[in-house]
Amino acid sequence: MAKSKFYVVWEGRRPGIYKTWAECQAQTNGYPQAKFKAYESESDAKKAFEAGWKKAFGAAARAQANGAAKSADGQAAAGELPTEIELDSLSVDVGCSGNPGIVEYKGVYTRTGEVLFQHPPISKGTNNMGEFLAIVHGLAYLKKQGSAMTIYSDSMTAISWVRKKAVASTLVRDASTKEIWTLVDRAEAWLKHNSYPNKIVKWNTKAWGEIKADYGRK
Repeated sequence: MAKSKFYVVWEGRRPGIYKTWAECQAQTNGYPQAKFKAYESESDAKKAFEAGWKKAFGAAARAQANGAAKSADGQAAAGELPTEIELDSLSVDVGCSGNPGIVEYKGVYTRTGEVLFQHPPISKGTNNMGEFLAIVHGLAYLKKQGSAMTIYSDSMTAISWVRKKAVASTLVRDASTKEIWTLVDRAEAWLKHNSYPNKIVKWNTKAWGEIKADYGRK
């Protein structure tokens, strides 16, 4: 039998200590800048809750900095994320079968990898167009949540398109690409009619490994 864990929610809909992941998710999923962490014992959870999230996260960061083994190219050990990453953020990525080809994308909470939104496969498009749509979807999602979270993307091209509010793709507009071009046109219109406080940051794949939202198809 799997050992029970206790989930501390410092910032969420109802802060407290919860005994199941589902209860924790109910308090934190979609909540702007939610702060939560799992503990092996109820006593540890109670101590952490009373101490506050800054102390708990600070201790974890120090432990990682002191104990994480670094690989030759400077990447963190498997399963760990470097402390320079804003963990309370949104990471987006694309799954593409061919380029151009079938495109899908998703956005995840960087700290846990929890999927916050995803778009089903689009019949034909390019990787950068999918990345662009993922970022704009993320901006619209976070605006609706009232969140100023940072968004990470590993496509500098898509980030530049978002900043320019225009896609410079050479993909031909025809019947086979109508679906993705319709979505792109809608996303461009959203950017032109909405403002947002969120930073959009290039994910440093070389230093940090694959982005948290990666589809693992490489």
